[in-house]
This record gives sequence, structure tokens and C-alpha cells, in this order.
Amino acid sequence: LTPVVLELGGKCPVVVDSDTNLQVTAKRIIVGKWGCNSGQTCVAPDYIITTKDYASKLVDALKHDLEQFYGKNPLESEYMSRVVNSNHFSRLTRLLDEDKVSGKIVHGGERDEKTLKIAPTILLDVPRDSLIVNEEIFGPLLPIVIVDKVEDSLDFINSSGGKPLAAYLFTNNKKLKEQFVATVSAGGLVVNDIALHLAVHTLPFGGVGESGMGSYHGKFSFDAFSHKKAVLYRSFAGEAPLRYPPYSKGKLRLMKAIFAGSIFGIISALLGWSKA
Repeated sequence: LTPVVLELGGKCPVVVDSDTNLQVTAKRIIVGKWGCNSGQTCVAPDYIITTKDYASKLVDALKHDLEQFYGKNPLESEYMSRVVNSNHFSRLTRLLDEDKVSGKIVHGGERDEKTLKIAPTILLDVPRDSLIVNEEIFGPLLPIVIVDKVEDSLDFINSSGGKPLAAYLFTNNKKLKEQFVATVSAGGLVVNDIALHLAVHTLPFGGVGESGMGSYHGKFSFDAFSHKKAVLYRSFAGEAPLRYPPYSKGKLRLMKAIFAGSIFGIISALLGWSKA
């Protein structure tokens, strides 16, 4: 058998706390989502989770920077990638046109089937039972899920039915960072940026559960595809009679004590004191 590493997909969440640098946060989300092949990468943000009170500020910041980066007509921008093929264009259109979702668009939504381009699209407060929340998007659509308090986002991620390949958090709150790292099960975590862990060769990259198994990058790649061969050299000295028949209760007591790591048990067994 040949060793394998499976780096699969998943819905990569972005948690945005109100205690953050909003201007930097918006820019980093944009470049991680739309700047990296219009969301068609395995670690691109799939959806955002934030609070109701903070959502409008985040949307405004995203809108402002999207126009700065891609202009008022992003379909004509040379910096916007197209959707990879017509099948995926149709799939993304289906997600966007679902009845319960189409009215949630707060930015973008324009598309051109001839060029296979879809403008950066933000959807606010999408229903949790919608297709766009439950299927991997892998495209330029970015829904925002609303929670009452930011800590609820961790429960949402863990109850979403799959472990993501990557999960992201933007916050200055030290306690929230610790909760995020301790609570969220994902292939990799990044605090206050998007996808940069891929560029750090001293970090393993890979999935967990539905998002894959094993890891690679740097030394982790070498270890993943190498067989660690065990070799033990012994001398002919140090023979232990308890290894060989005939076996007795005394030998059994001594063996149990050795495996238990009990010095007192070993001494007792050797002296014949133990009744166990």
C-alpha cells in the first residue's frame, strides 16, 4: 500500500468580532476570498459569521474596499477571475437564485454567462437551511450568518455537519482567540488573516474529518510519505528466564509488575511476597 494524504474541501468560516481592526479585516477577507481566484480555492472563505450589531459596519467596509480594488463594474476588471467552467457557473447561479436567498443580496449579484464572470457578491442574514449555507460554494459568493453574540459562532461552526479545511477569526480579544483555538476543529486555524498558514512551511497543511486526512508541507511532506522503519539491536546478554516455559504464577506476577512499572511490585514478586 502507498501512503496517502487527502486534502479535501469544506466550508471555511470567518468569524468577525466587533473588537477588531475593521479596515484591515475587510481588506484581508477580500483578498482571501476574491483575490484568490474568485473564491475557487480550497481555503477561501466560504461564509462569515458576525453579530447583528456589527454586520452592517462590516458590509459597508467590504463594499468600500471591493469598489477600490475592482472598480464600479467588477465584471470588467482585469483582476477578477472567471468561474472555471459553465457547469460551475450554473451551480453558483442555482445557489444565488434560491427563493429564500435571492432577496438577501446586499452587494453584487451581477453575472455574465458568456465570460463566466460573477461579481463579488455579499448576502446578509441568509437562512441557515439554505443551499448556500449548507453546500460548499467554491466561488465569488459570500453569505453572512448572523448570531446573537460572537461566542455563538463557535457552536455554529462545530454543529454545521463538517469539519472545515481552514477556519478564520478576526479579533483583538485574547479570550476569544483562546476559545476559538480550543473549540473549533478544523484542518488549520488562522487568527487575523486568511490562508497565510499555507505559506508557512513549518506548519502542517491538511484536513480533518470530512476535509481530509494527513498533512504535508516542509518536513511534514517528507514524514507523510516516508516509512519509519523500526530497528532494534540487542546483545546476547541479559537473558530473562521468565520469558521462557515452563510458566508459573511467580513469573506471571513478575511480568505484571514489570508492565505496570511498579518497582515495589517487582521487588515483591522477586522475593515471593506478592499474593496478587
